[in-house]
Amino acid sequence: MAQSTLVAVRREWQGAWSEPRFRAKMIVGMILVAATVASFPYFFQRIELRHGVPLRDPILRWLPAHDVSIPLFILIWSVSALTLVRAIQTPRILLVFLWAYVLLSLSRMVTITLVPLEPPAHLIGLVDPLSNFFYGPKFVTKDLFPSGHTSTVFLLFLCLTGKRDRQFALVATFAVAFLLLVQHVHYTVDILGGFLYGWLCWWLAVHSIARD
Repeated sequence: MAQSTLVAVRREWQGAWSEPRFRAKMIVGMILVAATVASFPYFFQRIELRHGVPLRDPILRWLPAHDVSIPLFILIWSVSALTLVRAIQTPRILLVFLWAYVLLSLSRMVTITLVPLEPPAHLIGLVDPLSNFFYGPKFVTKDLFPSGHTSTVFLLFLCLTGKRDRQFALVATFAVAFLLLVQHVHYTVDILGGFLYGWLCWWLAVHSIARD
């Protein structure tokens, strides 16, 4: 960043951090995210051991399975990196994302627990070393409804504010959703649920937890 940008960012954070409500919400949000992510290996390794119900998906039946892990990885982490940069520049973006991500993760855990599913028949394992690192030693395939990748990337899009940033993130979100189907990582209903969950958790974070 240029010196002027660094000065502007410092002022943004100094102003936001001087507000007790913002400071408290940011600290609690960070603690909750850390605790939630720490619980991932225990939760996802446990649900991988149970039996679920396979779904009939006409779209997957029509769509041949191909390994598109590399473009998926590039798209997901490009949007993540962009959002991280913007979150560093704009404290509110980070605050909204933290709380929305906690809500999203917890709501996914509840739904995955209540709706046990078997993965699609022709699933090709998604090679994403960054995401898989948080899931534990055994490869996870039963974290299905809603799609975590779709909901998270859509959430990142919703948190962004710049026009070009949002355009890129939205295109990337739809590309990720389609490529997940191409790789048969998720059912169609998982993808649609990902959009719904991402929007609901963002809306709750903006209109209740992270509002001024």
